[in-house]
Amino acid sequence: MARRRGRPEWYRDAVIYSLDVKTFNDSDGDGWGDFQGAIDRLGYLDALGVDCLWLRPFFPSPLEDNGYDVADYYGVDDRLGTLGDVRELVDRAHERGMRVLCDMVFNHTSDQHPWFQRARRDPHSKYHDYYLWTNDLDSAYKRGNIFPEYEDGVWSYDEVAGKHYYHQFYHFQPDLNVANPAVRQEIYDVLEFWLELGVDGFRIDAAHPMTEPKGHDAVGIEDADWLYRRMKEVVRDVDDEAVLLAEADDQPEELVHYFGGGDGFDLLFNFVLNQHLVYAVAVKDTWPLHRSFEVLPDVSDVGQWANFLRNHDEFNLLKLPWEAFEHARDFFGDEPGGGESWIFGRGHRLRLADLYVGDWDRIALAHSLVFSLPGTPVILSGDEIGMGADLSLPEREAVRTPMQWSNDRNAGFSTADPDDLYNPVIDEGEFGYEHVNVADQLTDDGSLLRRIQRIVEARHRCPEISSGEFSVVGVEPREVWVHRIDAGNTVLLAAHNTADERREVAVDFEPPAETTTRVVGPGDYGVAEGRCTFGLDACDYVWLRADRRGERVPLGEP
Repeated sequence: MARRRGRPEWYRDAVIYSLDVKTFNDSDGDGWGDFQGAIDRLGYLDALGVDCLWLRPFFPSPLEDNGYDVADYYGVDDRLGTLGDVRELVDRAHERGMRVLCDMVFNHTSDQHPWFQRARRDPHSKYHDYYLWTNDLDSAYKRGNIFPEYEDGVWSYDEVAGKHYYHQFYHFQPDLNVANPAVRQEIYDVLEFWLELGVDGFRIDAAHPMTEPKGHDAVGIEDADWLYRRMKEVVRDVDDEAVLLAEADDQPEELVHYFGGGDGFDLLFNFVLNQHLVYAVAVKDTWPLHRSFEVLPDVSDVGQWANFLRNHDEFNLLKLPWEAFEHARDFFGDEPGGGESWIFGRGHRLRLADLYVGDWDRIALAHSLVFSLPGTPVILSGDEIGMGADLSLPEREAVRTPMQWSNDRNAGFSTADPDDLYNPVIDEGEFGYEHVNVADQLTDDGSLLRRIQRIVEARHRCPEISSGEFSVVGVEPREVWVHRIDAGNTVLLAAHNTADERREVAVDFEPPAETTTRVVGPGDYGVAEGRCTFGLDACDYVWLRADRRGERVPLGEP
């Protein structure tokens, strides 16, 4: 019987925080973050206003791709802890009202996974058909590899098997044959195992390539929507509040399919909004924001977007129109033409603070925007304090450095010798831990961390953001963005100025002034005679909440 707790759509009002256990907090001084270290920092996450932790892969792995090359779906890397430690983290998080999502990689495994090792050694083993092979490379289906700078294609030769195997990612990550019913049953079994351990759902990695045509004959799942619905059915049979969050960077017109008509994924990362919003705030022009809402499908009846500013991968620009893509490639680069931050021909391996050149005001503005728009907001660990990237590290490891807790040794992340850290801390430049850390910002009311705490609190006070009727309010000049959300008699009005100078705009606003309350933000406003006038300095924002009946709306109630 499924666990029942009474809030099946808890994710609609949640704030998700993405962290990598091995770079978050080290409790035993070996240089690797661990589950006990994460448990020790739950109080910080609680104070930030986090409702849900998204734990990136912590399974046994050769770590050739940061753990996304899984060698055992049922284990824990022993440098991070044990299954008991995972359960303790889940229990301690639940005591604070937080949920926990695990990152699951079902498109591929590590080539060190026992399934692949058996598959390559025995062509008659059932595991051989867990993967995709060809003896005739010339006639085999081909497509571009996801990492074109590092892989020649999607086929690599295996000397033990004596044939080529298919991989859309790195050569050490052979694709699983998800069209094989036995593979799908393995997926269901893994999901059930972790739900029984207590987790609240899953972020499904590479959901788009997982169901793409694969192998010699380009075989795919005939009805991908069916697979999403079946996965949802499996997890809800164990826990009726379990959530599935998809990483599916697909074309906008295809995105609605992942929700399976309301019976598939609950949440979908909003790559379209991500790229357009971050770019709009950077170039001080809201046209990309307007375009994102023109091209995105309406999913309000079937699921919800997971909105984010940055993640642990490269800042992908492919959803921008071509001229904007070309401009953003050079605009955000550290050198003309993109320089060493440009990767895979599609994005920059930079953090949000790098993209905005360390401008706290602009970073706070972007967070205010993403938290005030319909959807479930997601924070990348370290973005709340303005951490930067380390471009001396290979590939996307540049944005995966340890959390900067203080100006103590190793940024307060670990007491280990610096050479023993999983990744080095950033210890020089404007983003070095002596200048950017949690401890300093906690004591500064004007710090980025404190501003984002207030934005997170504001999001919790306004549940209508995810349930109300959203509309864009057209204004001039184009540097200013105004939107409103109506839920019953409650009206939320939010204004954001991306310009470097003060801007004033006026919009229709029918609620009376005496019922209008500032929720968050430094911007000025005035309400009179059916109009609201905003006076916004550079990077100012303000959210207002009011009631059309002339009654004051208590914050926290729709």
